[in-house]
Amino acid sequence: MTASSLPVEQTSYVGRGGEIREIIELIETGRRLVTLTGPGGVGKTRLAQRVAAGAASAFDGDVAFIELAELREPDLLISTVAHRLELGDNTTAPALDVLTRQLRDRRMLLVLDNCEHLLSACARLAEALLRSCPGMAMLATSRQSLDVPGEHLVPVRPFAVPRPGLSPDQVSGYDAVRLLIDRATAAAAPLSVTEANAADVVRLCRALDGLPLAIELAAVRLRALSAGQLADRLDTRLAMLRGGRRVSARQQTFQALLDWSYDLCTGQEKLLWARTSVFAGSFDLDAAEDVCSGDGIEREAVLDGLDGLIDKSILLREGADTARYRLLETVRHYGEDRLVEQDGQHLRRRLHRDHYRRLTDRFAAEWFGPEQIAWAAWIDRENANLRLALDFCTADPAEAGTGLRMAADVWNFWVRVSTKEGRMWFGRLLDAAPADAPGKATGLLLHSFFANLQGDTDTRAELDAATRIAERTGDRHAASCVLIVAGHGAMMRDRASEVTTSLEDAVATLRELGRPYSIAWGMFTLGLCTGLAGNVSRSREVLDAAIEMCVEHGDLFLRSWTLWSRSAIEYAHGDVQVAKKAATEVLRLQRSLHDRSVIGYTLTVLAGCAARTGDARRAARLSGAASVMWRSVGATITNLTSFSSHMHTATAAVVKALGQDKAAAEFTAGTAMSTAQAISYALDDAPDQERAPAPNLSGLTKRESDIARQVAEGMTNREIAAHFVIAPRTVDTHITNIMNKLGVHTRTKIATWVLDSTPGS
Repeated sequence: MTASSLPVEQTSYVGRGGEIREIIELIETGRRLVTLTGPGGVGKTRLAQRVAAGAASAFDGDVAFIELAELREPDLLISTVAHRLELGDNTTAPALDVLTRQLRDRRMLLVLDNCEHLLSACARLAEALLRSCPGMAMLATSRQSLDVPGEHLVPVRPFAVPRPGLSPDQVSGYDAVRLLIDRATAAAAPLSVTEANAADVVRLCRALDGLPLAIELAAVRLRALSAGQLADRLDTRLAMLRGGRRVSARQQTFQALLDWSYDLCTGQEKLLWARTSVFAGSFDLDAAEDVCSGDGIEREAVLDGLDGLIDKSILLREGADTARYRLLETVRHYGEDRLVEQDGQHLRRRLHRDHYRRLTDRFAAEWFGPEQIAWAAWIDRENANLRLALDFCTADPAEAGTGLRMAADVWNFWVRVSTKEGRMWFGRLLDAAPADAPGKATGLLLHSFFANLQGDTDTRAELDAATRIAERTGDRHAASCVLIVAGHGAMMRDRASEVTTSLEDAVATLRELGRPYSIAWGMFTLGLCTGLAGNVSRSREVLDAAIEMCVEHGDLFLRSWTLWSRSAIEYAHGDVQVAKKAATEVLRLQRSLHDRSVIGYTLTVLAGCAARTGDARRAARLSGAASVMWRSVGATITNLTSFSSHMHTATAAVVKALGQDKAAAEFTAGTAMSTAQAISYALDDAPDQERAPAPNLSGLTKRESDIARQVAEGMTNREIAAHFVIAPRTVDTHITNIMNKLGVHTRTKIATWVLDSTPGS
């Protein structure tokens, strides 16, 4: 992850130049953990964003900004950080150990934003990373310190405010006033400091205590009130508040402003503010309508309510192609308190869960199809809300069955990003679910499958339990999937020959049931096990049929794995040239899907093919590139015992051909490649007519072509804007032009067009 991953500020930035320089200097001169502390609304996040951008060059751009406000579960901190860093974890080792191994050689700046609700977990993470990763520096924001040895605290204070009696020019020079002017102008309430209003502007900024968020909320009021009127009303509210609550002046200021903002909302806006607090991170209009309507808000009125909250600066709008909404964390907590007062939190959490249950149903129905890239992007975007919905289900045995069905709908997501997290959710839901919960058999078999992927293949008892439940309930689909998982585990233990008959039976049953994705999954497993058992002709037949089925449905994910299986069997037992052809096709597909596990497996097979055909230098470089992929997903091909001997033979051949030193140098050169560079290098191994040049996006400008490829890679408009250092609205314009030129109407169609323009895809 690079500095281009930093959040894009939605408003201009005012002040703190000296603080930014001071903090950057601390980081660059060896302070390895700097924590910005201060109250909510003081501007810690924006300051951290600016510091991270300013310090990026000292880390060669390797800066990662991890927003933690949407994360509610401390146990998922490591998984969240790993996912944001595009790292995975397919082992049974402690997650923190895996992450430190993955990061130990990187020189990078890691920013953890909003740590206060995960304080102990963040402290453990920081201490471990700083101890094990000598090139790591960390910047944290929190309302209190992490209390880690070596931590350097930087209190972030409110903006300085002018004292009474200064001239208009002097007043205008204060950052608090500059921010007020900037935000008032943005809210269509242009403000300038004059002789007539200077005293009122000073009084207002002093009443707001220089808190940036308080100033931004108050600035909106200047559309209807003068600075003096606004200061008068705020003074009145503060006087009332101070009469009844024993809190600090700064807390009183912010509480009064939030109370006032709440009172100025309509009845429906108040309800909507409270109800949107149940979301984790951002949400879209459909989600808001499903979760927040009813009991005082008609579904058709939700959009107007959202618009009203945006107009009052309570809600932030983000996203360009599809609007999404977000409450700042301080504002969300205020809404959550109001929802608890209304005794409405459980109902809204249930409606939240129901909304995402409907979407996971659609995910399962449409994943094996042409919208797969779009669904992959959706679940990456909604991961925080999905976690929240599953957490709701683990808290009540009556809801755990629904949670098991939801988890089963999206199990492929965790295969891509974190088998550890997938196994965790199925484990928690199974623990919560009663014996007769619907979906328990499927939950047991998928829990076993994730254990297999982590190298833990001793799951016979769990699979037997799943079989008993499936037989008792007449669930032939689950019973067949148990056989697939058992086959996968046997393959991992190099006992594939023992399961080929049962896998044939499972695929036959699934064909009777007409479950396309399960059929393709079963054929993938059958084809791989049959080949490993020595029946290469049957393996080719089954895998080719599975690939054809994936192509017919528009699937990329399982198609990639099945093509890898085809290449692996040919490499181990058949034609090396066929193996190379299948492997290069996998890498072409992965330019759109970015599944690091299958990329690692594929580069390893291509390294073996190069060794077998006498190209030792290429074999060493591809092995180096593959090792980076393996480390990034926290696994190794040695988990797949059947291929270990082939890899050892290939490694020995490379060392013999090049010598130990030269082989090590070439391997190291491979480790220096980025994922994109490794894929490009590997694809050069294909014949000229099979190489995959960049798509020829005829009719598009170079910038439009570049942006189209970024869309195909799943990047959001904010990410594209940050990558090219252009304004988000400029990206909007480019994407509109791309759609007009290509004659398409959605981002998914752009991605499909780019993919179709790549030979071999």
